[in-house]
Parts: sequence; structure tokens; C-alpha cells
Amino acid sequence: MKLCDETLGQLPAGIVVPNYDRKALTAGIVHIGLGNFHRAHQAWYLHRLFQQGHNHDWAIIGAGVRAADAIQREKLLAQDCLTTLIELDPSGTSAEVTGSMIGFLPVEEGNAALIRQMADPAIRIVALTVTEGGYFISPSDGSFDADHPDMIHDAENPQSPRTAFGAIVAALRIRRSNGLPPFACQSCDNLQGNGRILRQTVVGLARLSDPELADWINSNSSFPNSMVDCIVPATGPKEIALAVEFGVGDQAPVTHENFRQWVIEDDFCAGRPDWDRVGATFTNDVHDYEAMKIRILNAGHQFIANAGEILSVETISGCMEHSLIRDFFRKIETTEVAPHVKPVPGMEPEAYVALIERRFSNPAIIDTTRRVAFDGSSRHTGFVIPILRDGLASGVPISGLALAESLWARMCEGTREDGSMISPNDPFWDELQIAAKAARQRPLAWLEQTRFYGDLASNTRFATAFEGWLDMIWSKGTEAALKAYCEDM
Repeated sequence: MKLCDETLGQLPAGIVVPNYDRKALTAGIVHIGLGNFHRAHQAWYLHRLFQQGHNHDWAIIGAGVRAADAIQREKLLAQDCLTTLIELDPSGTSAEVTGSMIGFLPVEEGNAALIRQMADPAIRIVALTVTEGGYFISPSDGSFDADHPDMIHDAENPQSPRTAFGAIVAALRIRRSNGLPPFACQSCDNLQGNGRILRQTVVGLARLSDPELADWINSNSSFPNSMVDCIVPATGPKEIALAVEFGVGDQAPVTHENFRQWVIEDDFCAGRPDWDRVGATFTNDVHDYEAMKIRILNAGHQFIANAGEILSVETISGCMEHSLIRDFFRKIETTEVAPHVKPVPGMEPEAYVALIERRFSNPAIIDTTRRVAFDGSSRHTGFVIPILRDGLASGVPISGLALAESLWARMCEGTREDGSMISPNDPFWDELQIAAKAARQRPLAWLEQTRFYGDLASNTRFATAFEGWLDMIWSKGTEAALKAYCEDM
């Protein structure tokens, strides 16, 4: 059965479908970046609110700014912006169709349709899921990268920007000129302090062309921090076939684990949906929640995915079945990561490590090591290196973190230990590969990439450990290095 509004009532019994009148929904949110994570997470929370009869004036208008987003737009418009969510749990699978998204704007050069929609006073939140590497952050110090060609372009062409942030600035300029209040800007990406970083990018870009507008945005708009969590694999032929097994013809279904968490700072200048009615947590202290998740889960993904790529382990659950990778995860998390994580209400760091190990080990989730290892230049600098710096400052062990960085360097050389090639998997792949190849003979060549490591090459404690591990990986193999690290568990 092809998925669309007309066929919802004909889908097989057992599939949960919208019980609300989608034609009566009105938009309150523009969401930029309609990937799988958004549709399994934020859009699901809103759908559940609608199911309970609440907040029907907060529906989502989808948007994208990349050429590839036009393909997603075609798929979703063909099925009335409905999405089949398939929950993957070792005990069984289930399916649900969500309908909180009611439109998808044209993807076009200059982003005129997106700017026009965001300038509409009905829009009170503009949210983004654009990946950790999409915020124009300088990797070395976390500042706004005003010298990036895209930021230069948007500053020089404020009426026809190429980025989401340029479009946001343009829409806020129109609202200010029309005497309208601003919308809240909400990041839904895995960045610690994601609201603060989004503010830095939007205000920083506005300041390049219009300092008065930048001051107005900074004073009147809001940028709530949040922590988002749900493991959501990429969609391919297997996922589409799984939807068909449920009796649904969906060209863009989403599979996900049986776990969601959303912790949000309650700072919305133009109102918000009642997400707390359906399980979201509102708090003015998001930091400890996001630090726990980013340091244990997101950094943990990098620990095991880089090793898995080198050893030709295709999935994250497969990595957890590999005894040495699993033991590496357990030891580094408990001895080198958890000491830097504060407990949150109802969860101690050690218990969270055990929870993440169970989630990573779920064999029903076919999450590839390649997907998880993607964009290591953002994920290592955002998730792993801050823990390393804390360990160096406090005296907590950092040997496993040095090994993790050595594994990333080995992966970026571009071959697995079985001789197969690793396809480019990072925006900076070419320069990473040059450094990785040089590091095979001189390990410090990797650490001398100051855009990622800053001054860490001069830290003897870290540099010595890194050199030792990378030499061992190249001379004896990844499994030998993992075993050497884990042998005193």
C-alpha cells in the first residue's frame, strides 16, 4: 500500500497512524535538515502531542539548503510528508506512521522560499539538524569561522544566502523591518552547548554585514540548549523492504532503537509546544545531561567505529560482539571518560555506560561503522579531544584516549588491515589522509594538525602515548594494541 493521506485507513492493523485531522494542522515550526534523526526524534515527539489532541498549531514545515535535499523533498511530498517509523528491538519490531510534518519548501539557490516562510509571523521556532560539522566552528578553539567561503558569501550576499544560517539572518532582518518579533532558533544536533553555538554562528554571521541586526538578534531571539538522543541508522534498500514487510510502501522509512531522550532548556522567545507532555525534559541545567551523553555515547561511538573500520567490522553491534573492541569500550569509558561526567537525576555515570553498552549491542539496529565514523574531524574535536584535555589537566589516565586518536589516524590512512580500501569519509579527507600516511613513519605528523589538536602535539604525556600506540598498530596490528590496553582489566 503506497503511503499517503488517502491510504492511511487502509494500512494493515497494528500500525499506529495519525488520529488527528492533518488538514486542520497549521505550521509553527520550520525545520531545516529533514534527515532520519529529525523524523525519528523531534517530529515524533510533536506527532505524539498531536495524537493527544494538543498543540495542533505547531506543525512542521520541512526545508533544506543542499542540492541533495531536493531528492528527499520529492520522496516526502509524494507521500504527503508522512513517515513510517520502524522500532527495532531484540524482542521484535513495530511500525508507526507520523504526520507532524505538513509541507516541504522548494530547495533553491538563494533560499527565497525558505526566507519567506521563516519571515511569516506564524513561525515561532526555526530548528536545525545539520550535523555537528555544519556550524562553521573553528576546530582549534571553537570560535565562529568567519573566514569560511560560505560565510563570506552570505555576508556579501545577504539577500541570497547559500547556508541555513544566512537564510535565518535574512528572515530575521525582514521580521525586524516589519516590526515583528523574532523566532527562537533551536539546534537539534549533537553539540555540547548547541544553542550557544547556534547563537554564535547566527549572530556572528549577521555581524559581518549588519552589526545593528546582530545586536537585535542577540538581545531578542533565543537559542535554547538541548540534548537529543536516539540511535537512528541510515535508510537503504533493507529498510525500505522492511517497511514493505509491514505492508507500507514508503520510499523514506526510518528505523530506530527503542530509546529516546530529549532534554531542553526552557528558553523560547515566541512560545513552544508542550513536549514535556510526551516525555521531553525541560530544565535550565542541560549541561550535565548533554555532557553525559556526548562524552559516553558520542565519544564511545568514535572509540569503537574507528577500530571496527580498520578491522572490517561492518556494524556497531558487530563491534560490541568483538571481544577486544568491547573490552576497549568498557575500560576507556569507566576509567578515562566516566571520571569527567557528573551524575544527573536518576542516572550515575557508571549506570549510563552500562546502558550505552546495551544499546550499542542491539543486533536489530544495523548501524554501520562507516556512518558512525563519518566526519571524524568534527566528532573527535567535539566529543573526544575535550575529554583528553580534561584528563591531561586532572591527572586522570589518558592512555586509552591516545589509543583512540591513534585508531582514527590509522583509519584515515585509507586502508583496512585486510587490504580493502576505506572510501573518503570526512570533509577534510584529503588532508587527513596526507597526515595519516606521513604519521606511519613519524606519528607526530598527525598531531601537528593544529586545526584539530591545537597545542596538544607539545604535550609530552599525550604525544608519547600516541606515538607508542600508533607504532604498535602499524607494526603489530590493531588487535595487538587493543589487547595491550585491555590486558590489565
